[in-house]
Amino acid sequence: MEDEVDRLVAAWRRERPDLDVEPLEVLSRVSRLARHLDRARRIAFSEHGLEPWEFDVLTSLRRAGAPYQLSPGQLLTQTLVTSGTMTNRIDRLTKKGLVERLPDPNDRRGVLVRLTPEGRDRADQALAGLLAQERAILAQLSPDRRSDLAALLRQLTAPFDNVPG
Repeated sequence: MEDEVDRLVAAWRRERPDLDVEPLEVLSRVSRLARHLDRARRIAFSEHGLEPWEFDVLTSLRRAGAPYQLSPGQLLTQTLVTSGTMTNRIDRLTKKGLVERLPDPNDRRGVLVRLTPEGRDRADQALAGLLAQERAILAQLSPDRRSDLAALLRQLTAPFDNVPG
């Protein structure tokens, strides 16, 4: 079965036989798949009235377990955004009634961000929608092939995830 990347690679091999274009065979497919996944994610989130960034914050809190709260610093670490961006996001989610700010009992100057029941419901529903979209993308692969692919991708991404700063 031929895909667009096969045609792209063949064209580059014809036009630039002096270059080894083999990395394109893997990474162009990863890039194209990422675009399809981004589209599927946006569909799943919009069906539940969420933007991708809202889903990221809400699910960070949901994964924290009861009482579904984290400090803004912990949210920064999980979502990889700046402090100013996180403050803006918390403000917007608070206005929507999806999170609330509470005083941190361990730090008089600190706050905790807690998921509201509505935020928890929206996060749970959007996650179920996302998983349905992702299952559809992976449906062409057997469970063994999905496991193999996950292991290969982990091998490629782990060095980036384990770099300080």
